Amino acid sequence: MTGTAAIAACAAAAAAAAFGGFAWLFARSLSESAEALSRTMGEDASRSFEDVFMFIPPARLAETGRLGACMAFFLFFIPLASLGGWAALLAGLALGTLAGALAFSMPRRIAAALRERRRRKFDVQLVDALSSMTNALRAGFSVNQAFESVAENGDPPVSQEFGVVRQQMRVGMGFEEALASMDRRMGSEDLSLVVSAIEIARRTGGNLTETFDRIADTIRARLRIEQRVRTLTAQGRMQGVIVSAMPFVLGAAMTALKPDLMLPFLCSLNGILCTGAACVLVACGWVVIRKITRIDV
Repeated sequence: MTGTAAIAACAAAAAAAAFGGFAWLFARSLSESAEALSRTMGEDASRSFEDVFMFIPPARLAETGRLGACMAFFLFFIPLASLGGWAALLAGLALGTLAGALAFSMPRRIAAALRERRRRKFDVQLVDALSSMTNALRAGFSVNQAFESVAENGDPPVSQEFGVVRQQMRVGMGFEEALASMDRRMGSEDLSLVVSAIEIARRTGGNLTETFDRIADTIRARLRIEQRVRTLTAQGRMQGVIVSAMPFVLGAAMTALKPDLMLPFLCSLNGILCTGAACVLVACGWVVIRKITRIDV
């Protein structure tokens, strides 16, 4: 009996050691994968911030993403898990994971929003830049000198981008390559039109002043139409914001006014499921309204 108990104890110890080793390997691989993902996303976000002339180290962005993900996870997990029960625990894990994932990707989303805002400002300033280059060309300047005048006398972000082109040409990059680099960096359709016009004119010997005038008139017309569309869809966008925020505002108000009625419902499994379904439906409605009110010109 003693030998059998010893064998059973050894088997249990071996199983425990094997399970512990497997858990350690799994945790280590998961940690390395998460670190690699965080480092990759930090580098991508850092390059996106560099495009808007905001130089933030990738390691700092990765740390910010991890810290924000942990804070968002515990912000949702702890209040729900403290309610007790498997349903609340699972709901806390699900909502905490979702909130953590959103917070983890927030630096890249912020960089994308800043880049889009900078692109719109660049498109507006490009009209004045084209007028300035047209005057420079009529005064006898070359295309490179016209670019330098915009880089010196323009406002950011146009002056910054044209300054980068000038700096790239000074270190030995060709004019066409510098223009293509700026086009890829900005992602502006108007700039792509300007770059194509410059390349065609340099190859065929066309009149750049007339081309710049036509492009400037086209951009002005497109900006007027875009502003008109944004004005007409402003009411729809505001309605989307109000309709999306109304359920949460009403829920918070009812919880503050009648906590004895709302708290038992929110702490129950049905209440958690209904709240989750409402959040999903509100998010779907917001996406649909955003698709309807966003019109590309």
